[in-house]
Amino acid sequence: MANNHYKTDDGLFLMICASVLVALLCYFPGRVEGYKNYTVGESLGWFDILENPKVDYQKWSANKIFSLGDFLIFNTDNNHSVIQTYNFTTYNLCDYSDAPDNDTIEWSSTDPSSTATHPVSVPVPLVKLGMTYFFSSDYDGEQCQNGQHFKINVTYGQGLPPSLKSPSDSSPGPVAAQAGDDESAPDTLVPSNFDHPNDTSDDSESESSNMSVSLFEFSKFFGVQLQGLVLVVVAFLCF
Repeated sequence: MANNHYKTDDGLFLMICASVLVALLCYFPGRVEGYKNYTVGESLGWFDILENPKVDYQKWSANKIFSLGDFLIFNTDNNHSVIQTYNFTTYNLCDYSDAPDNDTIEWSSTDPSSTATHPVSVPVPLVKLGMTYFFSSDYDGEQCQNGQHFKINVTYGQGLPPSLKSPSDSSPGPVAAQAGDDESAPDTLVPSNFDHPNDTSDDSESESSNMSVSLFEFSKFFGVQLQGLVLVVVAFLCF
């Protein structure tokens, strides 16, 4: 009878330990996925189809989830430009010459003084929700018309890290698309005071080591470490 009594106590004790372990797993938050850097076109780079017939940037972006704080990395040369706009009309025309400054930004332009092409890498932060458009406007829009363009929808995700937040909350909004356009522009400015991202890519095999981690995630990381330590202690006491 005494042995049965001990077995009952042991079983109750193990149940209590298991309950504590489950409670700890629920209480401590897991690690939040970091901001991502996406290499546009991956190994194909940022070019038009006349230079590289294999490029299809809309297909490249189709199955990806872009969020605030992510970066797009454009690997190209000094013969191609990187234009970002929130104005569908500007994007549709492949021409930003008449675009307002507060809805379109030229991240990289051609170098007419250069006698030879050279590689250029351009990091672009995603800082506004909604539709964002990219194209190369060189040669009177010919590169854009020949496949060097794409559009993405930026989701909230974790929100912007402090380094990418605009210093002003009262920035003027961009000009809306003209009548007849099937899409419209967001309503805020793109700040220029962004941090250069780490040299990472969006390859799935190296994604975990290629993430930029915010301060918020850093604190989450310590939460996970604390969780592991507590679980080890509880397991030691119970078993």
